[in-house]
Amino acid sequence: MTRDAAMTEDNLQRYIDGRLDPARAEAVRRALADNPALAAEVEGQIADRAALRNALAGRAAEPVPERLRLPPPATGGMARMAAAAAIFAVGIGLGWGLGRDWGVEHPLPSGVRVAQNESALAQEARVAHAVYAVEVVHPVEVRAEEREHLMAWLSKRLGRKLSAPDLSAHGFELVGGRLLPAGTGPAAQLMYEDASGLRATIYITAMAGDESAFRYSRSAEGVSSLAWLDEGYGCAISAPLDRAQLWPLAEATYEALAL
Repeated sequence: MTRDAAMTEDNLQRYIDGRLDPARAEAVRRALADNPALAAEVEGQIADRAALRNALAGRAAEPVPERLRLPPPATGGMARMAAAAAIFAVGIGLGWGLGRDWGVEHPLPSGVRVAQNESALAQEARVAHAVYAVEVVHPVEVRAEEREHLMAWLSKRLGRKLSAPDLSAHGFELVGGRLLPAGTGPAAQLMYEDASGLRATIYITAMAGDESAFRYSRSAEGVSSLAWLDEGYGCAISAPLDRAQLWPLAEATYEALAL
C-alpha cells in the first residue's frame, strides 16, 4: 500500500482504534513518519481514547438497571436509550477522532476528509448559534412556557417526534426554540441558558446518514460544536464551552432524542 493510499480518514480512524490489520497499520505508521504534526495529533488521540476508556470503565462495568431490562416498546426507544450510553462510551474513539479539533482553527491535512454532511451540519449549527444566542429581546420564537406547543410545532415541521432534552442537571434551562431553514429543509433550534447567562443551542434537521459518530469542532470565535448523524437526522449542540464541558450536554441530548 502506498503512503497516499494509507492516509485515508477510514484508515486513520481504524489505526487510532487499533482495528487495522498489521499490514495496513504498518503502512499508516510509515505515512505518519512523513507527517510529524499529524503523527503527534494521532498519538494524542490514542492517548485520549485510552484515558477516556479507563475513566468510563467503572460505568461500563455497572449492572444494567432493572428498568432497561424490560422488553423495549414497539418504537425501539427504550433499546436505543439503553444503547446510548454504550455508544457514547466508544463514541470518542470512533467519532471523536480525526474531526475533533480540525475545522476553522485547524484545516484537515491533505487526503483526510470529514464527512461533508457532518461538516455542513456543524457549520450551520454554529452560524445559527452565533446569530441568535446574543439576542436579548427575541432569542427564540416560542418561549419555554409554551413547551408543549413548541415541540408539537417543530415535530410537525421536521416530520419526526422531538422532545426538548432536560439539561437542568448540567445547569441549563430551556429558554425556547425556533424554526430555521437548513441546507436540507427545515431545522429546529432549541436554546438553553445557565445561571450566568451563558447559552447553548441544539440544532436538529433531517439529514441522510446513520452513523452514531460524534464530531467535535470549534470556531475561531470560540464556539464549540458536537455533531452527529442518527436515524435520518442530524443534530449538533453548540456553546462557548470546551470539549469536556460540552460532552455531558451532548450525551443528555442524544439520550433524549433516542426515545
